Amino acid sequence: MTLEPILAHPRHWPVRPASLTLDGEVLTVGAGAGTDVFADPLTGGIRNDAARALLVPPEGDWQFSARVSVGFQAPWDAGAVVIWSASDTWAKLNLEQSPDGRPTVYSVVTRGLSDDAVGWTLDSGSAWLRISRIDDGFAFHVSLDGSSWRLARQFGLGPVTDLRVGIEVQSPVGQGCTVRFDRMRLTSTRLAHLFDGR
Repeated sequence: MTLEPILAHPRHWPVRPASLTLDGEVLTVGAGAGTDVFADPLTGGIRNDAARALLVPPEGDWQFSARVSVGFQAPWDAGAVVIWSASDTWAKLNLEQSPDGRPTVYSVVTRGLSDDAVGWTLDSGSAWLRISRIDDGFAFHVSLDGSSWRLARQFGLGPVTDLRVGIEVQSPVGQGCTVRFDRMRLTSTRLAHLFDGR
């Protein structure tokens, strides 16, 4: 079974989206206006109102991926894949609109406060995003075609309990945006090659 029908059920959304529809195997999610999840490392301000859907991953190593397509309306509108342990321990890989209007890869790792890193720009608002668990660490990869992957980040979260994995949508300074998720997969497979993502 694919994950789209599973994540279409409201029980998987601890923070509900503005809208949620399933059409075949495409899950379309509306981000609410002014929503985000971020622990500002400069001000200490906490945001925790972005809609997200979370599942329990397999034991051991695993990989979670999705094709994410964002209808950008404002800076920092984004769709993301996310891992979540607690409100102060989580990480996300975003396809996000940068302030200059370009689709951009961002990643955020939060251990108390958020470590926000800018990746690279893309030519469209659609890409495959993937999280891999490797022993006690994690890797983020991005692909334009679902087969050739580029490493965005590798990191650890420290000791984690009650780990979840899933998707997130946000519109921190905008009036909302729509994000489509499809081709979602969660597999008990180990990433073989960190840097080329195969």
